[in-house]
Amino acid sequence: MLEKFYPQKIENSTYDIDFESLYASGKRGIIFDIDNTLVPHGADSDERSEALFVRLKEIGFKTCFISNNDEERVKRFNKNIQTGYVYKAGKPSERGYVEGMRMMGTDLASTILIGDQLFTDIYGANRIGMDNICVRPIDKHEEIQIILKRRLEKIVFFFYARKHKNER
Repeated sequence: MLEKFYPQKIENSTYDIDFESLYASGKRGIIFDIDNTLVPHGADSDERSEALFVRLKEIGFKTCFISNNDEERVKRFNKNIQTGYVYKAGKPSERGYVEGMRMMGTDLASTILIGDQLFTDIYGANRIGMDNICVRPIDKHEEIQIILKRRLEKIVFFFYARKHKNER
């Protein structure tokens, strides 16, 4: 039952991902969550996140943000990055993921989701069969509803780790 929340891969940080290998494997579009995936919750883009998107474009990726935040928040983050976005995406609903792929001109086989939350980002990607990577949250300071979800995520990660230990 918990498998629907399992990520395909876990990385310590978005900034540790080998994007060249993803491109070599056929990925052409990346859908990103913003808060605690690219910057601390509520923060504007910074030099590191902006440099990442320059690099991704140079590699050949198309990118898109999907966020459950309102448009003002997403626009503010996107100001210096200038990529496509879907706000009030309703994750884990498939709508935002499908809209993101449409904006990028990609499909399920060529798109990957990168996010930090199992019950929204990863579950939504799994629901539609999209490859995904879960990254550790950048900052521990989060809204109360996310803190509560993080406690539940610990249970999922426990069983995820146990399953993957048994597969080795």
